[in-house]
Amino acid sequence: MTDLQKKKLLSQIRTPADVQKLSVEQLDILGQELRDTIIGTVAAHGGHLAPSLGVIELTLALFKSFNIGPDKLVWDVGHQAYAHKLLTGRADKFDSLRQKDGISGFPRMEESEYDHFGVGHSSTSISAALGMAMARDLKGDDNEVVAVIGDGSLTAGLAFEGLNQAGDHGSKMVVVLNDNEMSISKNVGALSQFLSRKMTTPFLQRLKSDVEDILGNIPKIGGDLAGYAKRYGDSVKSFFTPGILFEAFHFTYVGPIDGHNTALLVKVFEEIKKLDKPVLVHVLTKKGKGYLPAESDPTHFHGVGKFAPETGLARKYSGTGLPSYTSIFGSTLCNLAAKDDKIMAITAAMPEGTGTECFRKNHPERFVDVGICEQHAVTFAAGLATQGFKPAVAIYSTFLQRAYDQVVHDVCLQNLNVNLFLDRGGLVGEDGATHHGVFDISYLRHIPNLVVMAPKDEAELAQMMATAFDYDGPCAMRYPRGTGVGAKVDDEPKKLPIGKGELVREGKDAVIITLGSRVYPAMEAAMDLEGKDGLEVAVFNTRFVKPLPKKQILELVERFDNIILLEENALAGGFGSAVLEMLNEEDAMQGKKIKCIGIPDEFVEHGTQRELRSMLGIDMTGIMKAVKELLGK
Repeated sequence: MTDLQKKKLLSQIRTPADVQKLSVEQLDILGQELRDTIIGTVAAHGGHLAPSLGVIELTLALFKSFNIGPDKLVWDVGHQAYAHKLLTGRADKFDSLRQKDGISGFPRMEESEYDHFGVGHSSTSISAALGMAMARDLKGDDNEVVAVIGDGSLTAGLAFEGLNQAGDHGSKMVVVLNDNEMSISKNVGALSQFLSRKMTTPFLQRLKSDVEDILGNIPKIGGDLAGYAKRYGDSVKSFFTPGILFEAFHFTYVGPIDGHNTALLVKVFEEIKKLDKPVLVHVLTKKGKGYLPAESDPTHFHGVGKFAPETGLARKYSGTGLPSYTSIFGSTLCNLAAKDDKIMAITAAMPEGTGTECFRKNHPERFVDVGICEQHAVTFAAGLATQGFKPAVAIYSTFLQRAYDQVVHDVCLQNLNVNLFLDRGGLVGEDGATHHGVFDISYLRHIPNLVVMAPKDEAELAQMMATAFDYDGPCAMRYPRGTGVGAKVDDEPKKLPIGKGELVREGKDAVIITLGSRVYPAMEAAMDLEGKDGLEVAVFNTRFVKPLPKKQILELVERFDNIILLEENALAGGFGSAVLEMLNEEDAMQGKKIKCIGIPDEFVEHGTQRELRSMLGIDMTGIMKAVKELLGK
């Protein structure tokens, strides 16, 4: 095969059927081409690099062995699906990855007929695949169903619920356990330690030798017993390896096998297709495989911004140079915990992502990473709170959705002092619909006993944290992705009066009532409206969604006939709805013109935060337009 022919392999792949025609040698060549394409694209635009590089051989083997299309393939989370996208007719569009109007960073059913299930949150693949397998049986079809799940995702209860039913039902399906000993950060927990046991460890070798020596020394029958033990050594070893766990779920266990040996993977998949039962194939892979910077630092390269592919170093960008809200949260949490030994930090497999890594270093005895188990994190925190501790549960807004029942019943119903800190509240950007934190105000504000707040800047974030830890009851604070505005954080942040806001700008023509990330854009819009149009617009920062600063809002509504309610949350049931409900109860809306601005009743696609806020009209320009429309200008 010439170099020219080698380079053309990826361009010849339009459907999964094209992959099936290739030899194993050609698959290995195609694998390198996939790696080069993924590295180049992610370097230019950012994305999930290390997970996708780690499953290239596995993806090729699945496409070679199964008839993807009729055969259903379900990825878990979807961080690792870039090769899948390239092999299913999207190579020509791949340079639009995660860009506005481009292809998504995750599998999406609307995007391709080969994306059999949309994903973005972890641990869903086994349950979804079982549903497909059972539907196949009911329809009398004979296609294969394959779920690929990482060892990190397997720590979640949902994954085991799926395994439990799948094994009991007995439908033919394949679960591929992609074991790279990593989720986003290093895996934690007993299950992770169990999976990481290798059959070649010195302990197992000594055990085998010792057992044979002991049995061999038994008079008359020792030799036979030793031979018997040797023949059934695999059964003995299964008690020390993951096989026993999955066999208990009535899965036939195969592995662990090298996840980067394409020929071996193809051979294994071809054999297990002959089995008419649930099968789990345990493959060992290396995150970031084939790209040394990602292999050396898979946590950093899990989800990375633009970088130089030659070195792996981040590209310089024209940012503000200001610290992120995440880092301000982390440092403030550490400082508050240094003065209060009852404060604890809990994260669900994301110490770096939530800014709690510094807490782990400074207060390791009060830091807990529960793995990808958001439900457990919240109820675990509730248990701590019953004993007088002040747990801080740091979770992305979108992931707290998974623990809604626990927030309601285990925390708020019992009025426990659990503090929920929701990073990525609002639009997150390129990760798209599965990751935007635009529902938290709506799903939290109606829960009794819960205080809900959002800071306008770094200083207010620290103040709200001090307020939450001082409050005897549950609190939730949401804050955005990205950098702050440069507000100085006090060494001793003051506590805020709960349910009281602040008028940050005076005016006479209209008032913008808002909170959180939209306060500063509202102030900038008001300044421009005054400078360019001669309009004097007041801006009020409510700080709290619950309890609302009722008295202050009513005074503003009495003063102003033109009112904008602004938020970076779903309009349905959100902040604006809360204000409208209160005004309706007080019969305070008569003769008033009120306009709500926020996220409409639709899922928002991917793009930069700037692009999305502009598209939705919640940036400075959109706010100015809304005010002028309200005033008939």
